[in-house]
Amino acid sequence: MLLLILIVTTKQLPDITLVTHEIKLIFAAFMDIFLDALPFMLLGIILSTVVENFIPETMIRRLTPRHPLGGILFACLLGIMFPLCECGMIPFVRRLMKKGMPVYIAVIFILVGPILNPIVFASTFMAFRDEPAMAYSRMGLTFGVALTVGFILTRFLKSNPLRHTFQAVTGSGPNRAGHEHLHAHESHGHSHTHHHHAHSHEHEHDHSHAHGGRMTTMLSHGTTELLEMSKYLMLGALLTALIQTFVAKDSLSAIGQGPFVSHMFMMGLAYLLSLCSTTDAFIAASFSSTFSSGSLLAFLVFGPMIDVKSTLMMLSIFKARFVLILSIVVALTVLAGSLLSMHFFLA
Repeated sequence: MLLLILIVTTKQLPDITLVTHEIKLIFAAFMDIFLDALPFMLLGIILSTVVENFIPETMIRRLTPRHPLGGILFACLLGIMFPLCECGMIPFVRRLMKKGMPVYIAVIFILVGPILNPIVFASTFMAFRDEPAMAYSRMGLTFGVALTVGFILTRFLKSNPLRHTFQAVTGSGPNRAGHEHLHAHESHGHSHTHHHHAHSHEHEHDHSHAHGGRMTTMLSHGTTELLEMSKYLMLGALLTALIQTFVAKDSLSAIGQGPFVSHMFMMGLAYLLSLCSTTDAFIAASFSSTFSSGSLLAFLVFGPMIDVKSTLMMLSIFKARFVLILSIVVALTVLAGSLLSMHFFLA
């Protein structure tokens, strides 16, 4: 639109030398982070859309184990099998709980599912090419959080944390619909032979209509996630570029090398940025020269588990007290785990 106005009014282009050095640095840092993360974001959206439309929840319910340890491992396995981002995790888990999934498995899946999957591992490995241990440490600490939270939930959770108790899903809905269809089919059996061709044509039309509806739903779901995730990615990349451009390197280094301050700072930054787990590694890698490896690990693990987006979405399912306690437990576990990892694995 700006170019059209300039052409119509025969105005000259603005002098690009007026662009300050700081703006050039911000734009360069922003584009570097955004373009590196974009392919992984698109891949995550595609797989999330496939899972949303083709994976039946009843299959997962049949596979859910009854033993607590098996349930924890099953929740981690779900994350590997179904690489959903945080945006699609809450609606997916809500449906699973309606199908009968235990609360503790659902909570663990919400926390670790966005991290324990091949796409996130690949993006972390690519972002930290010179420090591949970061990708393995991220997966290991995430699994440690799953074990810790799972143990606490199975041991101490006595009351129902759900805001609204889900009604058990019975077979009355689909079965009843099928029964009514069969009854109607039998009651009109005398006219079946006369309308055989019309019925076949109508069946084919319904099938093609259902297929078209599925494709429309997939496109709608993918577009919604693309707009939602790209919005947070662009905001995160912009804020990171602003921090790196205007905050003095000495100040960042002083914060980044502190044993506790750096971890708390990066966890708070991860909470506020609310980045997608498939792209946050590139944001973290941009701080690698000024922040310790342990604080970057805390950023990579805490952010996908607890951030502004996930807090609001969890409050729609769970009671506020439960969400608060869960956030504190996760924060303390990630803090302790990242400090230990910095001394033993990321030194």
